Amino acid sequence: MLAHKPQVLNLLVKPIGSACNLNCAYCYYLEKEKLYPAKGGRVMSDALLEKYIREFFASQESSVVRFDWHGGEPTLLETDTFRKIVRWQKHYAGGRQVVNSLQTNGTLLTHEWANFFREHGFLIGISIDGPRHIHDRYRRDKAGEPTFDRVMQGIELLKQHGVEFNTLSVVNDYGAEYGVEVYQFLKSLGSRYMQFSPVVERIASEAGPGELRLVAPEVDGAMLAPWSVAAEAYGRFLCTIFDEWVQNDVGYCYVITFDAVLAKWCGVEPPNCAFADVCGGGPAMEANGDIYMCDHFVYPDHLLGNLNDASILDMLVSERQLHFGQNKQDALPKFCRRCEYVSICAGECPKHRISTTPDGESGLNYLCPGLKLFYEHAAPYMDFMKHQYDAGGAPASVMAWARRRLKPLAPNSVATIDFSAIGPYDPCPCGSGKKYKFCCLPENRHTCRTTNH
Repeated sequence: MLAHKPQVLNLLVKPIGSACNLNCAYCYYLEKEKLYPAKGGRVMSDALLEKYIREFFASQESSVVRFDWHGGEPTLLETDTFRKIVRWQKHYAGGRQVVNSLQTNGTLLTHEWANFFREHGFLIGISIDGPRHIHDRYRRDKAGEPTFDRVMQGIELLKQHGVEFNTLSVVNDYGAEYGVEVYQFLKSLGSRYMQFSPVVERIASEAGPGELRLVAPEVDGAMLAPWSVAAEAYGRFLCTIFDEWVQNDVGYCYVITFDAVLAKWCGVEPPNCAFADVCGGGPAMEANGDIYMCDHFVYPDHLLGNLNDASILDMLVSERQLHFGQNKQDALPKFCRRCEYVSICAGECPKHRISTTPDGESGLNYLCPGLKLFYEHAAPYMDFMKHQYDAGGAPASVMAWARRRLKPLAPNSVATIDFSAIGPYDPCPCGSGKKYKFCCLPENRHTCRTTNH
């Protein structure tokens, strides 16, 4: 059975296609220019931009309509283009609230851009992988020069003008070893909304001059790209950041992976598509109006159509798109269906399903060992926060418990703990993994023996 049409439709719009002033080694989108070899540039025309805005409003049932501007690098356009966009949005909104977000590498930001973003309430996503030695490892410009200083200047401009921003950091083979350093650095920048995106790409064994080198998961005979993060390294990366977050920053810093896992733990819809039960929440539109099933599946076989020939609504709720989304669930290997974390993970992103299960079935997520490592590590804290959520309490109360659980203590030491917020079926504060009723409660109702479980 296919999924139903969602009330809120999303579309990542690339008004300048894959054009970018940088040449990041791991970028999956730069080479999409091969799909559009015609000369003359790849900038979305004013007529197409206006048509998109008009139709996108018409496709929405929500009172809040969100526009997501991506690239390539959208700030290669002039601010005048985005001023037109804002005017068209006001014209077609019909009284609905408009939210604009824009993802940028930050190197081209100016006072003019920052003023515009502030004036019109744009939410800005900054791509930054961490401190200089991590960021500059792969994020370089066309001349091979590092970009860290320019990104930092862009961030300072946003701060000066009071522009809200979040950060997107790619987790690659190098940066994965510096989880805590990356997290603390991003906090020092003032980022309170962090997305960590694992890079898993495969390079075709043979690719002609006009063919894509980075291939879809169903393509056979491709090699893992050297910058891809190892599965276990990604799991350790998440674990080390999680330990910092769960002790100090719950309710203050929002890490989208942790929020998504907690949402699934509590039985509610996650904030990102990677952990959703069905896929299809991140389709992308190229500069010429071509719409693809997903930003990570911009391949000819995943082209839905063109805005000049069909409506946004018809394409995004087409049988092909709904089948693509449902296939995330339907194509799960038996190994995944038997996993204790399947209700949390949902197989994660289909783009990463390039491995084989122990019993030889294809379609296993490459990151599976690392994801399991993280789920097992986070489980006691997720259980605690779920109990708080179910009881109408604040999940942030987990922090005091987490600090006691993670703090090294002398053997046989005793910690005095206030159990007023701990129910008999909550996880025991001693960290045993058992419910409090069946662990330390019978022994002593006011103190809990802390051991090095």
